[in-house]
Amino acid sequence: MLSSDVTASFDPLYSDVYNKRCDTLLNRGVSFCKYTGARGKSGSNDASAEFIAEIRKMMDDANVKFQITEMGKVDAGGGGTIAYILANKNVSVIDCGVGVLSMHAPWEVTSKSDIYEAYKCYKVFLNKA
Repeated sequence: MLSSDVTASFDPLYSDVYNKRCDTLLNRGVSFCKYTGARGKSGSNDASAEFIAEIRKMMDDANVKFQITEMGKVDAGGGGTIAYILANKNVSVIDCGVGVLSMHAPWEVTSKSDIYEAYKCYKVFLNKA
């Protein structure tokens, strides 16, 4: 299952709460976040290596541009979706979506190419799942 939601993109204006090597970057494709949560992984989920391999193969075979990301520095806040609820029910789930710069601000910024890659990703997943 894909838990579809947006994720915060690396923001150079607030780089102290991000990790540039691990966070979503604009124009790099749809984002898959292996695990979410904050405060020592409270309320988190963690997709299995086997499920991630399956997703990666699906995306590679369909030529979908993607990135594996995290949600900010550990214990600096973070985000989450409903993926942890489904993971607690033994559902193979991973967070998947488009990176957003300035999330929850009056003017949010996304990448048109990332939105298109997300469309392709969901189409491939729905047709193969």
